[in-house]
Amino acid sequence: MTRAAQCHEGSLQDVERPEGSLHGSASSAREVAEQVLDPELPVLTLADLGILRGVEETDDGRVVVTITPTYSGCPALEVMRTDLRARLADAGYRDVEVRTVLAPAWTTDWISADGRRKLTEYGIAPPSRIGPRAAGPVPLNLTPPPARVACPRCGSTDTTELSRFSATACKALRRCGACAEPFEHVKEI
Repeated sequence: MTRAAQCHEGSLQDVERPEGSLHGSASSAREVAEQVLDPELPVLTLADLGILRGVEETDDGRVVVTITPTYSGCPALEVMRTDLRARLADAGYRDVEVRTVLAPAWTTDWISADGRRKLTEYGIAPPSRIGPRAAGPVPLNLTPPPARVACPRCGSTDTTELSRFSATACKALRRCGACAEPFEHVKEI
């Protein structure tokens, strides 16, 4: 038996995998799934975004991937499922199930430090951390975003919101007063 990593509720666990399986030891299903890009923010992987919640390899070769979308009506959800199945199939995993779980609800706090860095390097301001959430419904906040959103190009916090919505519902369009460049900001959810 070989060991493979499995993520469950944010913690990695070791699981055993049969020797000589079709997918071999080149990479675990978790490693393959971690490389799948988000269709709306292709600079980030599903793991960077915190959407990838778990990858389990069963003794009979079946792979179960668990994802939590950024919001329940996310239009990219089917593309994520398709991309996960395709990447795992390319790696030799033939029996793949992608499960969607909505609880606990995704939050921008789940974006990894590496994901936040990648967003900034790509020219998108990452969301501020909003801390732990209580169990239950996520409150809908219609107030404007924090006044201090740093420009990902020059770092200035002299920025103004131009539009509450940008290319996707989870981003706002802003402009920097210092360098005059427009940029997107992933809103805090």
